[in-house]
Amino acid sequence: MPLVERAAHMARLERLLREWPIVALLGARQVGKTTLARALARRWRGPTTIFDLEDPRDLNQLDEPTLALEGLEGLVVLDEIQARPQLFPILRVLADRPRRPARFLVLGSATPDLLHQGAETLAGRVGFHELGGLDIQEVGGRRLDRLWFRGGFPLSYLAPSHRASEEWRRDFIRTFLERDMPRLGGALPAATLERFWTMLAHYHGQIWNASAFARSFGVSHTTVRKYLDLLSGGFVVEQLRPWVENVGKRLVRSPKVYLSDSGILHALLGLATPRDVLRHPVLGASWEGFALAQVRRTLRARPEECFFWATHAGAELDLLVVSGRRRLGFEIKRTDTPGVTASMRSSLETLRLDHLDVVHAGQRTYPLTKEIRAVSAARLATDLTALRR
Repeated sequence: MPLVERAAHMARLERLLREWPIVALLGARQVGKTTLARALARRWRGPTTIFDLEDPRDLNQLDEPTLALEGLEGLVVLDEIQARPQLFPILRVLADRPRRPARFLVLGSATPDLLHQGAETLAGRVGFHELGGLDIQEVGGRRLDRLWFRGGFPLSYLAPSHRASEEWRRDFIRTFLERDMPRLGGALPAATLERFWTMLAHYHGQIWNASAFARSFGVSHTTVRKYLDLLSGGFVVEQLRPWVENVGKRLVRSPKVYLSDSGILHALLGLATPRDVLRHPVLGASWEGFALAQVRRTLRARPEECFFWATHAGAELDLLVVSGRRRLGFEIKRTDTPGVTASMRSSLETLRLDHLDVVHAGQRTYPLTKEIRAVSAARLATDLTALRR
């Protein structure tokens, strides 16, 4: 199977580079940032220069970074920028030049929060784009189950067999813990962080319970929170915030925690085949996290626009997307015959939703009521397009 073209991401980067002197392309290791950046460089009209900040030869060229960078024109790519955070102040100076002879594309495997110093230095000068794994828009609805089981990392998804895919994901986990986390500021032993990550896999899709994790590790609430934020900063864990608007109900106020990639979730739980996943208690939660990610990416919803909603009385909504005055609700059901529930009606009324979709595992999209629609997960790429801003 040929490598999937990532045209939408390419178009977004080209637009950002027209608008900003510096563009940050962020995402997990091995998600395809370098491949995308090099493809963009081949399309660039004008000179291009690429620095791999993990290559000693390129690092030697940047021993005097101002001298190395100030004379360059066109597109300058700096890959794995977190390896040289001291470059950020220099990029700020270069971005403020009146003619702007060069545009800078910086690639990083850490969130702006983890690159806090750099994000502050470049404030007002940088546009951000996050690159996730392959999604249903890129691979097509017919390959939905393959994408769900293997996850979106290109080399995992495109592996010649399930076994080869699982081996790649296990190697990724080991390398991420032993090499990447220390470079991102994680001083924890790899074994401790792997245990924490695996425990998170068992809690995938559940409300974050700091007390339970703190007891298991014999540390404070604040310490396990740092563990969580560290993995979130490396793009391997996502925290979905609760919607806490005052609606006269007792609301859940802790985030939900999901592993960012379903394939990594399955590898951490030792689920080597699709059959293993179908027979495991994590089945429903795995499908929920996968489908939620596909919805968010199809809508192009930013993290700050995405929430879940839950009351202590039991009403809940899996995903609430708030964009301006528009409110979209989504429920995830691993069934091919979804129905309308009291919780759905409650969320429609209480949250004043403009629309509610029930994403399911069947093949058809059809109305359930005037305000609620059943949407096939395999058809998300077409059936949610009208809801995009």
